[in-house]
Formats: sequence, C-alpha cells, structure tokens
Amino acid sequence: MKIITSLLKIAIAVILLQTLYFKFSAHPDSVYIFTQLNLEPYGRIGIGVLELLTAVFLFKKSTEIYSMLLSIGLMSGAMYSHITKLGFVVNNDGGLLFSLALIVWIMSVSLLIIKREKIKKIISGKIMST
Repeated sequence: MKIITSLLKIAIAVILLQTLYFKFSAHPDSVYIFTQLNLEPYGRIGIGVLELLTAVFLFKKSTEIYSMLLSIGLMSGAMYSHITKLGFVVNNDGGLLFSLALIVWIMSVSLLIIKREKIKKIISGKIMST
C-alpha cells in the first residue's frame, strides 16, 4: 500500500508542478483561461502558489491530509470552471486540462480513502482536545 500511496502522490505532484510553468510565466493559454474567469492575473498566480504548496506538502506526513483536501478543492474549482464557463476543450487542447484536473481529483480522493484511518485519528484527537 505504501508503494501505491507514493505513486499517487508523485503523479499528483508532477501534474500540479508541470502546470506551474504556464501559470507563472504568463503563458498565453493560461492568461486566456484566467481572463475568461475574470481572475487574471491574481487568480492565476494565487492558484499557482496554492498548487505549489499542495504538491510540496503532500510529502510531509503532518500536512498530507490537508494537502489532499486542498488538491480536491482546487481540482473541483478547475472542473467547475470547465463545465460552466470554459468548456471541456480550451484552445484546442483536446480536453487535456479538464482530464488532468479529473485525474488529480480521483487520485486525491483515492489517497484520502487509503488514509481514512489517519483521518479518523485526526478527527477524534481534535474532538477529544476541545
């Protein structure tokens, strides 16, 4: 199970990190997307920072659960944007960006399921300490 967990984390991080170049370099496709969402440039940069933090903290035991939750939130927002405003295909990408968001979302949910015992301990510890 540790190997599967590690592979899922690596895959999530690789997908999140490879998109950062486009966000941080103001690539025309990224600028187009965030302009359509009325979030250019602050949303593009802010979401890029959140994705960077998500990828990094995914590998730290004390923050991995929160990172998985943040990943699910970010990808839910991305998919919602595609479904409601951008469309599944953006600038002739063949649906790649939507597909990557969906893949990261599925992998993050899978990790949460794998880590459900840790989540139960976190919740019970917080309830007990209040």
